[in-house]
Amino acid sequence: MFFMAGLCFASWASRIATIQQNLGLSDAALGGVLFALPVGLMCSLPFSGWIITKIGSRKLLISAITLYSLALVTLGLAQNTFQLIICLLVFGFTSNAVNISVNTQAVAVEKAYKKPILASFHGLWSLAGFTGAGIGTIMIANHVIPPYHFSIVLSIILIVTIITSKYLKDDKVADAGPVFVMPDNSLIKLGIIAFCSMICEGAMFDWSVIYFKKVVLAPVALVGLGYTAFMFTMATGRFIADSFAHRFGLKRTLQVSGLLTATGLTIAVLFPQLYTALLGFLLVGFGVSSVVPLVYSAAGKSKTMAPGVAIAAVSTISFMGFLIGPPVIGFIAGLATLKASFILIAAMGLSVFVLSTKAKI
Repeated sequence: MFFMAGLCFASWASRIATIQQNLGLSDAALGGVLFALPVGLMCSLPFSGWIITKIGSRKLLISAITLYSLALVTLGLAQNTFQLIICLLVFGFTSNAVNISVNTQAVAVEKAYKKPILASFHGLWSLAGFTGAGIGTIMIANHVIPPYHFSIVLSIILIVTIITSKYLKDDKVADAGPVFVMPDNSLIKLGIIAFCSMICEGAMFDWSVIYFKKVVLAPVALVGLGYTAFMFTMATGRFIADSFAHRFGLKRTLQVSGLLTATGLTIAVLFPQLYTALLGFLLVGFGVSSVVPLVYSAAGKSKTMAPGVAIAAVSTISFMGFLIGPPVIGFIAGLATLKASFILIAAMGLSVFVLSTKAKI
């Protein structure tokens, strides 16, 4: 299910440049349109945190990922900016429900295994992103329009969901509890750290292809190389993050992650040539790889909230960075340059290091 969720989002990310061109959107206009994603997420936040305790993460995940993949198809069918905004609202709404429910399932599995494995689940999400980027590149090269591309992805997700749904844990509880629960200070701090990292992650998803196209001036056939490299190291980093954190601790792992992110983005900005930018993007992938899964794992062990509610609280803070980052980058690019906007992302990577150093984790 992590893989399917990643495939769905990566399919959208791989065709953003195509949809931008088809609708004739400038960078600034695209940034404005992308704000529909965080708005959709905001609308789903009180709902997702409450409904997961009422019907359980299993039923929420099955229904949410089905709607998520259907919303993906509508993004490819949008004929104008207004339609795209409406579809992105739904896409953002369902993405948050998927994110909370699938991580709640993963925390339960991690608890059963009695060892850190949550980062590996996120590694599968990233591996799906790498796969989705590759599929997107093939679709673009063969001039397959987004609606057909997204319909294929929809079919895959529906089939896999039917097959795997019987293995999900049914964690429905009798008392749904309040619609909103204020997270404690420890959860807020974890959420802010993840927020900064996910600004970087979201920007790389939505703008890496455009950065290689407009700043690096890569050949047309290689404009997706930076995104693919980022996804590759992100997936690799998540598969080794659990053992690294077990050996060196959560604080040290987050510190190293922040430094890698800031260093990689700085290289890509100062030396915007193909190979140096590629190196920078590789480092960024390693940098952001472990932050979110480790934060979610820590949140799932909260002593003041149920795992699903705690993850929803942290996700509320962190996922906003994932969705707010890309449109902010678009606005800055419109006011200044895309290179200037990537400096902001580097600052967010540095913030992960600073906040992790000061936090008591």
